[in-house]
Amino acid sequence: MAAGELLAPAAAIRRGEAAGVVHRLLPWAVAGVFFVALFGAPIANTAAIWWSDPDAGHGLLLAPLAGYLAWKRGLVATARPMRLLGVATLVSAVALRYLSGLAAELFTMRLAVLLAAAGLIVFVWGIRQIVHWWLPALLLLLSIPLPEIVLSSLALPLQFRASQLGAALLEWRHVPVHLTGNIIQLPGRQLFVTEACSGLRSLASLLALGLLIGGLWLRTVPGRAFLVLSAIPIAIVLNGVRVFLTGFFVFFVDPALGDGLMHYTEGWAMFVAALAMLGGVAWVVDRTERAFVAARSA
Repeated sequence: MAAGELLAPAAAIRRGEAAGVVHRLLPWAVAGVFFVALFGAPIANTAAIWWSDPDAGHGLLLAPLAGYLAWKRGLVATARPMRLLGVATLVSAVALRYLSGLAAELFTMRLAVLLAAAGLIVFVWGIRQIVHWWLPALLLLLSIPLPEIVLSSLALPLQFRASQLGAALLEWRHVPVHLTGNIIQLPGRQLFVTEACSGLRSLASLLALGLLIGGLWLRTVPGRAFLVLSAIPIAIVLNGVRVFLTGFFVFFVDPALGDGLMHYTEGWAMFVAALAMLGGVAWVVDRTERAFVAARSA
């Protein structure tokens, strides 16, 4: 038998394997091209907002972390594709993307990206895979920048609450204050609690951290929900304490301490304290869950 005749079957096998790889990867490549063509603009815009807007900067961490957690959790062994639901979800996402584009509404356009990704997952693996990836999905949802009108409507009540709490603490320390909205009048000095000092950034970060900690370490839905909701009063109270410390240092030490490095240092210190308090709440909830499980199994 000639050597060429021996090599022919091997070459045919290699060609068959290459064709199989192409057959498997081609649908993904085509889907990726269409996905980028349809949703590349809102994805690029969202990344630019993450990079340039401090109120949305947590998305730079949450989006890669969500991808890592999805990869870590892997695929559900019992997942089954749901073609009809997947196609319907994809069609809805494309329609939402173009309708929001016509209205120049960026938030719903960004939601359309997540909806399209969910449609692809449902089409290939089914709804069980979405449920399996609930934590990465919620982290991605939290990473979407909120509309400016929503941010403003949330920031203003937080500014007032921080001003009220800070003024009350200053009065408790016998500092003469006069509060008007979000302006704290001290003798010879005014403290203006701006939108940047509303605590909205720390609140968004604490909500994401509460969701992450609860999803990774806690066992029950009520425990996770309690941990996430506890981030709200923690952020509000500690932001009020930050306003109090600023007024305290301005009145008793040096008016220059209300600005610059000291002001930003207080913000970092308060966030570290908030993170420690959130960790303490998570520890208490974890111990409560363990005790509850032990009591039920006894």
